[in-house]
Amino acid sequence: MALFRCVWSVLSALGKSGSDLCAGCGSRLRSPFSFAYVPRCFSSTANSYPKKPLTSYVRFSKEQLPIFKAQNPDAKNSELIRKIAQLWRELPDSEKKIYEDAYRADWQAYKEEIDRIQEQLTPSQIVSLEKEIQQKRLKRKALIKKRELTMLGKPKRPRSAYNIFIAERFQETKDGTSQVKLKTINENWKNLSSSQKQVYIQLANDDKIRYYNEMKSWEEQMMEVGRNDLLRRTVKHQRKVDTEEY
Repeated sequence: MALFRCVWSVLSALGKSGSDLCAGCGSRLRSPFSFAYVPRCFSSTANSYPKKPLTSYVRFSKEQLPIFKAQNPDAKNSELIRKIAQLWRELPDSEKKIYEDAYRADWQAYKEEIDRIQEQLTPSQIVSLEKEIQQKRLKRKALIKKRELTMLGKPKRPRSAYNIFIAERFQETKDGTSQVKLKTINENWKNLSSSQKQVYIQLANDDKIRYYNEMKSWEEQMMEVGRNDLLRRTVKHQRKVDTEEY
């Protein structure tokens, strides 16, 4: 609970969602759109689209973070982000205006470049490109949502008996005790007796209990901080029924 409150205090201090926090992290991760199918005739156009400019706060944060890290090499990023957020709140309006003016100028240049690119496209290309961009946005939104849930400490889903068996065998491969390939692992699973599989089935059942208990605790924490949008539907429904009965 203490760890969660610490993370949430950072989010609250920033006055931003997890997606805003992750806005500047894309360069350190695999592209969230790399799994999307993009028609070759339009992919080059989409790739030439300029990136949206950084907001005034994100620009300020990116400038300050290296300075704070140098001054506090042992501090956690969450602590540094909290200090930067506090510094931004205390920044005089005249100094904030420098970052806001830079953002507005970059945004105007961004819009002009978008208009220039779109003027060169045919109507059918524009429709196809809009679909492609929408697909990429959905992929990116899903990735940012996943990262936000990870930051908020959402428990990992329970594993099946088969997945536990595979993980065990791959761990053996990693440790160098065997060089078992996935195809061989599948065959090994099929050849297990019922009693042997029961061991993994029991482990999977235990993992379901672990997941149920951790999710119950996590969702209680989410309700405490007003993030009811992250609750499972069954929990939302039960909470609504309890409220109506009360």
